[in-house]
Amino acid sequence: MGSLGVSITAVPSPPPTSCCLRSVSNPRSPDRAPRRGPVSLAAAVGRAAMAARAGSLVAAVLAHSGRLDKEHLGARVGRLSRRVEELKGEVCTMINKKYSEFLPSMQSAEDLVAQVEGLSNNIDLLKAGIENEVQRDLNVAVAEFTELKQQLERDTLVLSVLKKLQEFDTTIKECNSALQEKQYVAAAQQLEKARSSLRSLESRRGFELKILKALGTELTVQTQNMIYHLGEEWQKLIVWKLPPSKGSSSLEALVLSELHLHTVPPQDEDTAVPPVAAVLQALAVLGELHSKLKDFGHLLLQYILKPLISHPSLEPVPEEQPDVFILRFRSQELALDESSPMEVFEKIKLVFEVLHKYLLNVPLEQPGEGRITLAELLGELIWEELSDCLIHNCLVNSIPTNSSKLEQYKEVIESTEEFEKALKKMQFLKEDTTALLKYACNVDSHFANKKCQDVIMAARNLMTSEIHNTVKITPDSSIALPELPDPGSGDHMMLPRACSPVPNGTVSVGTESRLSPLTLCLPCCRISCSVQQLVELAYHTLLEATASTDLCCVQLFDCVRNIFQLFYEVVPTYHRENLQKLPQLAAIHHNNCMYIAHHLLTLGHQFRYRSTSVLSNGAATFVDLVPAFRRLGMECFLAQMRVQKGEILERLSSARNFSNMDDEENYCAANKAIKQVLHQLRRLGMVWQDVLPVNVYCKAMGALLNTALAEIVTRIAALEDISAEDADRLYSLCRIMVEEGPQVFTPLLEEDKNKKYQEEVPVYVQKWMTFKELMIILQANLQEIVDQWADGKGPLAEVFSAAEVKSLIRALFQNTERRAAALAKIK
Repeated sequence: MGSLGVSITAVPSPPPTSCCLRSVSNPRSPDRAPRRGPVSLAAAVGRAAMAARAGSLVAAVLAHSGRLDKEHLGARVGRLSRRVEELKGEVCTMINKKYSEFLPSMQSAEDLVAQVEGLSNNIDLLKAGIENEVQRDLNVAVAEFTELKQQLERDTLVLSVLKKLQEFDTTIKECNSALQEKQYVAAAQQLEKARSSLRSLESRRGFELKILKALGTELTVQTQNMIYHLGEEWQKLIVWKLPPSKGSSSLEALVLSELHLHTVPPQDEDTAVPPVAAVLQALAVLGELHSKLKDFGHLLLQYILKPLISHPSLEPVPEEQPDVFILRFRSQELALDESSPMEVFEKIKLVFEVLHKYLLNVPLEQPGEGRITLAELLGELIWEELSDCLIHNCLVNSIPTNSSKLEQYKEVIESTEEFEKALKKMQFLKEDTTALLKYACNVDSHFANKKCQDVIMAARNLMTSEIHNTVKITPDSSIALPELPDPGSGDHMMLPRACSPVPNGTVSVGTESRLSPLTLCLPCCRISCSVQQLVELAYHTLLEATASTDLCCVQLFDCVRNIFQLFYEVVPTYHRENLQKLPQLAAIHHNNCMYIAHHLLTLGHQFRYRSTSVLSNGAATFVDLVPAFRRLGMECFLAQMRVQKGEILERLSSARNFSNMDDEENYCAANKAIKQVLHQLRRLGMVWQDVLPVNVYCKAMGALLNTALAEIVTRIAALEDISAEDADRLYSLCRIMVEEGPQVFTPLLEEDKNKKYQEEVPVYVQKWMTFKELMIILQANLQEIVDQWADGKGPLAEVFSAAEVKSLIRALFQNTERRAAALAKIK
């Protein structure tokens, strides 16, 4: 570039004269009109000067590159430059004469213009020639330069590949040397360098070496060799003595488990890096430490930590010898069924303390994570599973089952906090890890959840137990219900104590009248023992709720509601087949539902004086469940009633419509049907005896007997011809029903007390009087029938319509004038 500077300054332009400067700066003068000639000359002169300078510059460039004849081009440019200077002088002289001396020189100016134009054309031709020559030479130079650059890049790439190959070979050799000397960390680091070199070689695109596959194989072999040696060292450091796989979870087998740590540093040697640290660091460099620790953590959980949590009798026994540390178990003969959390935490903490002392307190340089201890790595691998085991097998069992023991649980919370602090101090846990403490501190919620779970499980077991195990409920029977809380003081008004679910005396209403002691009491009946226990469970749970926190109280109250809703859904489904087939179980289930509904009426009211909002604001009620339970019991019993009615009608259908009773076969069939119906009623009377309340029993038996009587009346009334013998036999069949029908009413075990209800059969059997009037008709003459009708005012008219009476008369009597007269009176 120095010659370029010389070329630029070699042909300087002379400074313009003052007259020329004035001419250029002021082409238009107010005293003179513009003249075209001089301006064109100035432009031509400037163009020539610029071309000359450009030519000089190009010449310098080309001269520097050695691609142009410097003497020939320089001479031509020099001549043009001198000619330009001469023209500049002539033009200046001419302009000076024209505008300063006012001499007529038009012809001279035109000659100068012609000369300038000729010079300009020569300059253009020279410039075009220079540009063509320069462009051609530049293209050649660029192509050569590009080729040289590519060659240089290839050479550089080859050189870098050779360096990486050299590095790979060197690191492999150094790795083998370090491995022979048991310098595991150095050997592992050299292997990682070799791996990095190989990755660099493999990442180069467009450059492939067949040797790379061989290098990769060599690296794999060296890595596996290194891992094998480290695995052997690991097995020497950590030795497990485990029981046989079969029955390894039994207490006898677990006692045989031992952990030997050969990590005790020799007392007579002072090494900079302990062997255990070197092995662990080498494993970390190779990325194999995670898998080793995972296997170690799995064995530690399976054979040491989890057994200590699950088996209260196990106790860890550490033993230190000169060159080895041993951790084994011993079993205590007298041990509780469940260990307290404090005891479990102490055992687990002892294990971690000895592991921290002899193994886990080793700082490592973890790739990508910086400096970290072995305890932190192990904690990340096993803490989640260990904490779940501690919660579900230890802390859950320590949750109190009674609210009065919640205060004592503070000791467990403090012990949990100390346990987590100890593990954090050993760097086994991170500072923000508080899973155990959070669970322990949330004891109120866990108590409520556990209580609700226990209550629901107990209720479910009761619901799925046998229904036929019964207990008799009477107004004066004493049921084991908890002592209900007295009304509190304060914001609540002082109200009398809520009524006990079993009244024990008369209730005063005003000053003049008194209600019976049995008012609003459940009638005598039998209910399932399981249902009685279920109601007692509900009372005890609500009583527990009154002594709990607000949150727990709400959960327990909802739990009691869930008990009854579960009963509503589970019992009819679980016992469906028995409830459909067995009349006694259907009656017991009816009583169970009525018993539950009876207690639900006042169950929430009895606890409304508790200060807790959910029980005191009126929301704690079960009244909304009462209609559903009553309907549940009635639907089940009515379904059984429909089954029994169907069987009665089916048996009566075999009586051959009670027609042609003079035929012995027909009479026997009708007699058999009557006896079968009575037998069915007596059987039902026995299975429902002392089970159903007396009023329900009598209504049910009355409805079934009424079904039989109504069917017999309908069949006989539908006959078109009844002979005298048929009438006598029909009367005898009806007399059997009248004589033996009331005897099925035996609601009580005492026979003498049942006579009252047998005499009240017409009250419960709607068709009883109709049936007796039919018997009268079968034995009466026409006049007696007319007298019984009594112009539609007699007893016969109360149970039969005129059409039915006329039909019976036509069937019983022949068509005579007397019959016609009698029929005329029936209207």
